[in-house]
Amino acid sequence: MNDDDREKILAIKAIQKKLLGKRLSYREVYAIMDEIAHERLSKVLTTYFVASSFKEGYSAGELYQFTKAMVETGNRLNFTGIVADKHSTGGVAGTRTTMIIVPIIAAAGFKIPKISSRAITTPAGTADVMEVLAKVNFTPNQIEKIVNEAGGCVAWNGHLGIAPADDIIIRVEEPLSFESFDKVIISIMAKKVAASTNHLILDIPVGKTMKIRHFSDAEKVADKFRMLGQRFNMRVIADINETLEPAGRGVGPTLEARDVLYVLEQKKDRPLKLEAKALRLAGKLLDICYKDAKITNLPAGGGEEEAKKILSDGRALRKFREIIKLQKGNDQISSDKIHITSIHAEVCSSRSGKIKDINNYNLNSIAKILGAPADKQGGIYLLKKLDETVGKKEPDMILYSSDKYRLKEAELSLKNLPIYDIES
Repeated sequence: MNDDDREKILAIKAIQKKLLGKRLSYREVYAIMDEIAHERLSKVLTTYFVASSFKEGYSAGELYQFTKAMVETGNRLNFTGIVADKHSTGGVAGTRTTMIIVPIIAAAGFKIPKISSRAITTPAGTADVMEVLAKVNFTPNQIEKIVNEAGGCVAWNGHLGIAPADDIIIRVEEPLSFESFDKVIISIMAKKVAASTNHLILDIPVGKTMKIRHFSDAEKVADKFRMLGQRFNMRVIADINETLEPAGRGVGPTLEARDVLYVLEQKKDRPLKLEAKALRLAGKLLDICYKDAKITNLPAGGGEEEAKKILSDGRALRKFREIIKLQKGNDQISSDKIHITSIHAEVCSSRSGKIKDINNYNLNSIAKILGAPADKQGGIYLLKKLDETVGKKEPDMILYSSDKYRLKEAELSLKNLPIYDIES
């Protein structure tokens, strides 16, 4: 029996132990991650491993061990000094704050190598949206060059080999459209550690149609992130926030990219809730970066006020265009130049009243029926948001798809998967 065979047997026995709720040693954890990362385990065995985390979850020691092993079985990015990042536990459609935060932080003088996933539970991940504007597939050396020159990037993890086991696990999870909390924590932290991150702002949205529904669960998740942050010498702050609707109006890669540009360009009709959330998160991240960089000559409003200045005076937009250019995109792109060429249909309200609820699950489902994220132009534009009024037979959303049959299916599905709850 050779070493590869012994390693595989060890990994299989470790998965059996985990399914029975037993604790694993680091040697066993590493064997599982290494076998998955090098695609030596079958999809069935990988699925059993993924399922094992739903029953008992992981102890604090196992969280650290799985994160460490996921990092050590992949490539790493090497940066020095203060390296910032932002991440969301996700599940919220149409809230593309990352692409606003990255250029703000980079324009402030800090490195922010944003390594993003593609969509798992939503109609678009950050990488899917950035891909509308620029390339997202790069080697580690290329990423290091981009970040050292521009200060930041928005890239996909898929070709970087960072925490490679995670991308394989994501492919197993994707058909079910959900993840365990502990798996989310390991996935996020492994990528941050591998990217040299030492300052992290964590966005944890909470709501009845979010991934995390209760504030008590959000606090537990935040505590685990902070615990891991201490183990990896990373300053982690959490922003736990009630989320009842998308911060933007566009849902789907191209529509969300346009919303991002509306904010960066400071258009009059930009989604202000998206801007406000991005500024709050960027401000908190800048606060800890400035503190550790011993920069004290800040405006009275601290990091958030500084973020607002960087956005309003055009520095964030210029930085974003610099990043786009380095990522082989058109740095002269603007919201006016993004044309939605797919077929569309306006959906009119069947009654008049005030929007009192938006069902995020149904919003995600309808957008996926329309073809997002594979169809970059597929998705939904919300003409109405919470507390806004709508008249009977007045359009409240626009559906987009490159496939007329998907468009028709989405229209029919709205009867069983309503997005709006209207109060007369």
